[in-house]
Amino acid sequence: MSDQPPRSGAAYEDLEKLPPNVIGELVGGELYVSPRPASRHALATTVLADELVGPFGRGKGGPGGWLLLFEPELHLGQDVLVPDLAGWRRERMPEMPDTVGFTLPPDWACEVLSPSTTVLDRGRKMGVYAREGVKHLWLVDPAARMLEVYRLEGGRWLLLGTHVGQVEVRAEPFEALALELGALWAR
Repeated sequence: MSDQPPRSGAAYEDLEKLPPNVIGELVGGELYVSPRPASRHALATTVLADELVGPFGRGKGGPGGWLLLFEPELHLGQDVLVPDLAGWRRERMPEMPDTVGFTLPPDWACEVLSPSTTVLDRGRKMGVYAREGVKHLWLVDPAARMLEVYRLEGGRWLLLGTHVGQVEVRAEPFEALALELGALWAR
């Protein structure tokens, strides 16, 4: 989960009181507080964002058509989630709103797993993403050097593939790009 046990009966005001060196999320009425990502986690997230934003966010060497963001705050019902990366197809979000929290669920979310977040990311957060109709979810595990790709079908997550190591991957919804996974694990 996180370094501290979740606190029940939490509200958005509790998130606002947190210090800047942590990430707070509200899931099922509980406050989860996680430390800022460690270096492996930060590197995997940065490299993945760098690989995707050019071709999909800006249309450089790829199809464009996406708004991709680092750690957006998602306000999904009573839940407040902060995925490592998230993306909206431009036909659903033609312009980025000037807001702290996004109420429109993303089309794609990516959670980079770390020891303090794995249980929450794989459990309750996956459930919220499914409930809200997020179409694709990636789980990136830097320690295992693994990418899991999921598609939502009939309200349930379908595992499309598990990719490990230094392989080249074409993964939904960004299959137009051959992603070299080894770059996410480089040190």
